[in-house]
Amino acid sequence: SWETILKKREGFRTAYDGFDVDRVAAYAEQDIERLLSDAGIIRNRLKVLAAIHNAQVIQQLRASHGSFAAWLDAHHPRSKADWVKLFKKTFRFTGGEITGEFLMSLGYLPGAHAADCPVHARLLTLSPPWLKASR
Repeated sequence: SWETILKKREGFRTAYDGFDVDRVAAYAEQDIERLLSDAGIIRNRLKVLAAIHNAQVIQQLRASHGSFAAWLDAHHPRSKADWVKLFKKTFRFTGGEITGEFLMSLGYLPGAHAADCPVHARLLTLSPPWLKASR
């Protein structure tokens, strides 16, 4: 559940070296064993391996597109359903909820705030990618 993830957020940050993509991508068996014995995170082998795999994929996307953001831009605009398909094809353990929340947090999908919300008005001043696609 999201509640479990939020409660363990700092544990994840520490266990995964501050989410440094290059460090996580280089994890070896000793790191996997360390993660699987860390009670501060969710200790699921498939999810641990997915985190390492996904970091390696981001490195590949950096090499092919110059950056992860450039890869996202190359696929923008898309509907949420199409983003989910792309993420499921590209990464591991990325379903609709994770993909949608991630892309809303970066501004590639609208929907995090209602149109009458003050935060929504502030977001509009930042020219998020979803706004550019709707023009």
